Amino acid sequence: MEIIMIILAGILVAAAVYLILSRSLLRVIIGTSVLTHAVNLLLLSMGGLKTGAIPIYGETVKRYVDPIPQALILTAIVISFAITAFFLVLAFRSYKELGTDNLAEMRGVPDDEQ
Repeated sequence: MEIIMIILAGILVAAAVYLILSRSLLRVIIGTSVLTHAVNLLLLSMGGLKTGAIPIYGETVKRYVDPIPQALILTAIVISFAITAFFLVLAFRSYKELGTDNLAEMRGVPDDEQ
């Protein structure tokens, strides 16, 4: 099962890189969001997909699940949500000011130099 998760994370990273390298600002924002989801999936699979009890010290618990990868992923989800919201507001504001979401036009590169 872990191999399937790692392959899925690789596919998500490839799709995210494709989206980040495009000219549209909205695609770049979606690409960064997909990349954060891929990293979260990779962190979860690196922590190990195992079953067990909650990590409370007791005499009856023999196996427990490590809570550190889940805590890291929860923190990463909150941070990626905040950054995505900031990127969306920044993209909306730049679209209102410049009238385009094309990154080449935002830089001021003429069409013949692309």
